[in-house]
Amino acid sequence: MVEAMNWISEVVRPKIKTLFKRETPENLWVKCPETGQMVFHKEVEANGWVIPGSEHHLRITAQQRLKLVFDEGKWVDVPLPDAPADPLKFRDEKRYADRLKDARAKTGMTDAFKVGFGRVGGLPMTLAVQDFGFMGGSLGMAAGEAFVRGAETALEKRTPYVLFAASGGARMQEGILSLMQMPRTTVAVRRLNQARLPYIVVLTNPTTGGVTASYAMLGDVHLAEPGALIGFAGPRVIEQTIREKLPDGFQRAEYLKEHGMVDQVVHRRDLKGTIARLCGLLMQVPAEGLVQGETKVEAKPEVKAEAKPVPA
Repeated sequence: MVEAMNWISEVVRPKIKTLFKRETPENLWVKCPETGQMVFHKEVEANGWVIPGSEHHLRITAQQRLKLVFDEGKWVDVPLPDAPADPLKFRDEKRYADRLKDARAKTGMTDAFKVGFGRVGGLPMTLAVQDFGFMGGSLGMAAGEAFVRGAETALEKRTPYVLFAASGGARMQEGILSLMQMPRTTVAVRRLNQARLPYIVVLTNPTTGGVTASYAMLGDVHLAEPGALIGFAGPRVIEQTIREKLPDGFQRAEYLKEHGMVDQVVHRRDLKGTIARLCGLLMQVPAEGLVQGETKVEAKPEVKAEAKPVPA
C-alpha cells in the first residue's frame, strides 16, 4: 500500500501538473521605467514603443525605427563599408574583439549604424539610425564610415539626410581613431550644406559625448523626442565638477528647447509627419504632394556629386 502511494505521489501527480501547465512568454508585459506600470507588450508595440498613460518613450532598435518612419515600413538598406575591427588590439576586462562579437550576436548588426533609403510622406529620403543597443551606440571607425556613406548616398540621390542620434559618445576602445571620426563627419555635413540638401537631426535618449560635440548638433533643424537626455558630459559629472545642484530637468529635451538648443520636441507618433513637412519645405516640394501612404512625389533625377574624398 505504501509503495502504491509513493508511485501515485512521485510519478502520477507531476505528470498531471505538467499536463495542465501553461507556458507564459517572458516578453508578454513591459514595465514602464518611470511609473513601474505593467503594460501588455502588443499594446506598447502598437503605440510606437511609447508607454500609454505615462507617454515614456522606450529605446528602440534601428530596425524598429526605420520601420516606423519609412512609408509602409519599406526601405532599401544602404551597403556600409568595412572598417578595421580592432585596430589597437585593445583589452580591458575583456578583449574588444570579444565585445564586438557579443554586440553583433545580440543586435544582428555589424556596428552601431544602419542606413536606409526610401520614402517618408512620399518624399525620397536617406535615413541613418544609431542603435544604442550596440555598445551604447558609440562612435567608432565603422560608425563614422556609415555616417559618411549615408551622407554620400543623400548627395548621389539628391535627398534630405535624416539622422536619428542615440549614443554614449566616442568608443574608447578605438582611442584617437574614434575621435578622428568627429572631423570626418563634420566634413560630410559640410558637403550636404554646399549641395543645399537638408540635414535633419532627431535627438533620442540618450545623445551624449563626442556625438553631441560633432554631427548631432550640426543639423539644419534639431528635433528631439520627449524626455531625451542630451548633452556632452552627464549631469552627475557636471555636478561633481562645479559642486552645485543642477536645475530640474537639466539636459532633457524640454529644457534644451526652452534654452534654444533644440528647435522642437516631437512625440514619436508625430515624427514621421514632422520630418516629411520639414524636408518638403526645405526641398521646395508642394504641400499637396506630401502624403503619409502611397507615393505621389517623383524622385528628382540622380545627380552625381563631385567626388571629394573625405579625410581618412
